[in-house]
Amino acid sequence: MEKKPELCRVDDALSILVGKWKPIILLHLLQKGTLRFSELKRSLPGITQKMLTNQLRELEEEDIISRKVYPQVPPKVEYSITEYGKTLEPILEAMHEWGTKHTLHKKNKVNSKASS
Repeated sequence: MEKKPELCRVDDALSILVGKWKPIILLHLLQKGTLRFSELKRSLPGITQKMLTNQLRELEEEDIISRKVYPQVPPKVEYSITEYGKTLEPILEAMHEWGTKHTLHKKNKVNSKASS
């Protein structure tokens, strides 16, 4: 398949995944399955309730995750990854592997400069 830069859709993919929390949210849902809002919040120290809500809404709008509300008091809301969202798993794994290698690369570069 010929790849033409003018037809590049990487920016489309990144616009869905960009954000400090989205990849981490997706990895939690991929590994743990369906989670309640409070379980997700506990799994993400440092995220605010507003930020988690916004990130989940954006992922839901893109059909990456689904949201199920149970009619009870107090309200119970569960989030899970959709079948479509599961197609992101190899991409997230590849990005994780590259990020790990890049961190090591940077560390080695800094260490080699320090020893010169």
